[in-house]
This record gives sequence, structure tokens and C-alpha cells, in this order.
Amino acid sequence: MPSAQELPSLIGTEVGVSRWIEIDQARIDAFAKLTEDEQFIHVDPDMAKHTPFGGTIAHGFLTLSLGSAMSYDAVKPVDGVVMGVNYGFDRLRFLAPVKAGKRVRGRFVLKNAENKGSDGGVTRWLLTHEMTVEIEGEPKPALIADWLSMQMVRQEG
Repeated sequence: MPSAQELPSLIGTEVGVSRWIEIDQARIDAFAKLTEDEQFIHVDPDMAKHTPFGGTIAHGFLTLSLGSAMSYDAVKPVDGVVMGVNYGFDRLRFLAPVKAGKRVRGRFVLKNAENKGSDGGVTRWLLTHEMTVEIEGEPKPALIADWLSMQMVRQEG
């Protein structure tokens, strides 16, 4: 685990790569039902085979939502972290579809680490990670995003 003081020295470095996660049709169908986005391109293999994709594809937001699991796999928590919260995205681009049956993984680079001040023995660090979600065997990633998180780190001493 890096210390908060080490964060600035890690800017620009790859901090981790997650395991591969399969995006099968059952996962796509479950996501479609939960989000009420049951467009045929996601849930109807017979109709989807007649599209340029040749079959069903995952929702972009499904792929993005796996970022949390990927992050838990790949990014070591800051030493003394009390909690972290999702702070949003500065940039997000969906670059290639994820076809049903493919596997994806996340690659994380620390882009910025900003000390946002302290209160009550906790320092708030705003971290920006570039998250690239790769598709196994494909030349283009599914997405690239600048993902912000606020990490509350217990002060030493």
C-alpha cells in the first residue's frame, strides 16, 4: 500500500491491472433488466446477428460499471485509508463494443493526486486514474475514462 506522501511520485505510472471478467449473455440480460434498457442489440441474439456487430453487445454502462470490481482487483488502497467515494469522471469515451462472450479487464494509471485539505484527523485526497478497459483479443479498448475518487486518509501521528 502506498502512503499518502508517496502519491505524487506515482503520478504517470501504471498502478495495476485487474483480472479478466467475462461478459456473457446472462450478465448482459441481467443488466438490461435492472436498467430497463432492453434494446435488441443487447438482448436479442437473432436480431443482433443482422447488425454490423454480428451478435449482441454489452451496454457501455455495463462495461463501465465493472470498473469498481476492476479497481478493487488492481489498485492498492492508500495506507491509512478510512474510506473512498466515487467522485465522477472528467472524461469518458466508449471506443469499441464488447461482444457477448468476450472478457474485459481494467488497466489503471494514476494521473493526479491532489491534497484537498484535512479535517478531524483525516486528509482528503482527490485521485484521478485513467482507466482503460481492454477487450481480450481486440486491438481497441472498450472504453477509456478519467475516473475521480475522493480518498479519506487517516493522518499520521
